[in-house]
Amino acid sequence: MSMLMFVGLAFAALVVVFVLAGTRYIPNHSVGIVEKRWSLRGSVLSGFIARGGEAGYQPRVLRGGVHFRMPLQYRVHRAPLVTIPQGKIGYVFARDGRPLSPGQALAENQAARDFQDVELFLRSGGQQGPQRQLLREGTYAINLAQFVVLTWDKLYYLKLGRDEDDVFKRMADTIITRDGFRPVVIQGTDDAIGIVTVHDGPALPQGEIIAPTVGHDPGVLAGHHENFQDPDAFLVAGGFRGRQLQVLAEGTYYINRLFASIELVPKTVVEVGNVGVVVSYTGERGTDVSGTDYKHGELVAQGRRGVWESPLLPGKYAFNTYAGRVVMVPTTNFILKWNKGEVGAHRFDENLAEVSLITKDAFEPKLPLSVVVHIDYRKASLVVQRFGDVKRLVEQTLDPMVAAYFKNVAQTRTLIQLLQDRSSIQRLSSEEMREKFEHYNLELEEVLIGTPTSQGNDAHIEQILKQLRSRQIAEEQVETYARQERAALKERELREAEARANQQRTITESELSIVVQENQGKAELQRALQNAAQIRAISQAEADQLRMMGEAEAEKTARVGIAQAIATEEQVRAYGGPKLQVTQAVLGRFSEAIEKAGVDVVPRVVVGSSGGAGNGGVLETLLSVLLSEKIGESPLMVEDERPRSPEVDALRHDLRRRLLAERPLSGLPAAE
Repeated sequence: MSMLMFVGLAFAALVVVFVLAGTRYIPNHSVGIVEKRWSLRGSVLSGFIARGGEAGYQPRVLRGGVHFRMPLQYRVHRAPLVTIPQGKIGYVFARDGRPLSPGQALAENQAARDFQDVELFLRSGGQQGPQRQLLREGTYAINLAQFVVLTWDKLYYLKLGRDEDDVFKRMADTIITRDGFRPVVIQGTDDAIGIVTVHDGPALPQGEIIAPTVGHDPGVLAGHHENFQDPDAFLVAGGFRGRQLQVLAEGTYYINRLFASIELVPKTVVEVGNVGVVVSYTGERGTDVSGTDYKHGELVAQGRRGVWESPLLPGKYAFNTYAGRVVMVPTTNFILKWNKGEVGAHRFDENLAEVSLITKDAFEPKLPLSVVVHIDYRKASLVVQRFGDVKRLVEQTLDPMVAAYFKNVAQTRTLIQLLQDRSSIQRLSSEEMREKFEHYNLELEEVLIGTPTSQGNDAHIEQILKQLRSRQIAEEQVETYARQERAALKERELREAEARANQQRTITESELSIVVQENQGKAELQRALQNAAQIRAISQAEADQLRMMGEAEAEKTARVGIAQAIATEEQVRAYGGPKLQVTQAVLGRFSEAIEKAGVDVVPRVVVGSSGGAGNGGVLETLLSVLLSEKIGESPLMVEDERPRSPEVDALRHDLRRRLLAERPLSGLPAAE
């Protein structure tokens, strides 16, 4: 091998080594940051980036692929692409550029808005320091020697010194505390608004506490600075540093938290039955619209500084609570209770207590009260302007006024009168205090008086109240007994009605049965009358027949009797007269009696009688009669010498004549 060949090979080897030494491979997910170590043009005289070919960090980066740079002159730093995840925000810090002005906190990006072109950024007047413009979701090929990118999970930068880590970490911590790596999201369910505080821009004028809204047309406002999402446009339009009057409603906002911090506060809700009187801390001074008769302050139009004439009606409002105050005034009736143990719904009376009284008879009771008040919504602003709020009105004005009124009333009445005249006192107090309430732009609806109670250990009031209660209980008992009596009567009537209702069927059936029986009775009566008439007719006929037969039989019997009598009389006369007939009849009956009785005719033992006449037995008497008959002294043989009446003799004579005429008796003498 010749020397020339060896030199050629050596030169070729050097070329290859040189080429390999200057060749840089940049993956597609990375960039190459070129650092020029030396240059014939010298070093950078101002700034950090060498824009004229000087030694230093070059503005352009190497993208993915193979690149050649002069060995020993250039150094290529490999760095990853900057990736901002979806829903996140990236912050940019520029190391080179125009310095910030004394009142400037963030670098403006009105012209220099491209962080991937360092040369264009610097040529457009880009400033160094934290940038107002943000990086949204995406991947960026950024020169990390010029820019430092802060994301929620990583810091992208080319480390140039030891102290840079602490500086950038502190910046990231500040952003994290303001939740700056995520956009501002205000959801409808949050029912909140965002209060914006701007940390960059000119300071507020003297005396102002809230930065006014930028621009005059709220509809064009969003186009000016996109609701604080374009800081440069906001400041160019005249925005100020500090808390802003404009608020953020529901939505998603990509706001640089180094430029503006967001505080979420609840919306102002004016409930139904209330109005909200606005006391504005900002705005231009307005003209008083309260009128000449109102001497307690001024009312201004909406948007002016002061108490607004027109209150907020029920609803939800995106009201900046730092720019003003909304005083809620109830428009429905509300109750103020002078009672330590009770508090109304609005809590205006939480510091009120019972009114201490001194009565005419030197008792010292405590009187609980309740006052029903109404505020006209059109006068709500007057009340707030005059007293500040309703609670202050109650405690500073209504409490002493009401207490003084009832103290005066109590001094003219005894305790008993105070108890018994409660209704009239309540009515009079409502009428007399209504005018006083109207003086304070209030409407008094009603005054309600409670039962006086004793203070401390005063037992006399309790005794009087106990006596009154006893009287009332007695009266109520009397009334109760009377009502119970009426109830008992009603109950008895009810029971009777129920029993009657239960027996209604039986009663109906019985009534129908009575009607049926009555009809049947009438029918039977008619039948009985017919039967009776028939029987009467039959009986009459039979009676007539029997009468005729009886008369015939009687006549026959009479005739037979007369004939027998006449025959007997003739026989008597023929056989010796009536005396003999009687004697014969007696003896005949006597004989029959002896025969039936079996009595001995001759006694077996004869006992003599020592007595006189009349002491013998029947037999003796009979024998005496018989013996007397023989001797003609028997009383039975004495003929009746009583004279006969002419009628009897005539009858006898007539009968005898008729009998003899019809049928002459054989053996009897003819009638004379």
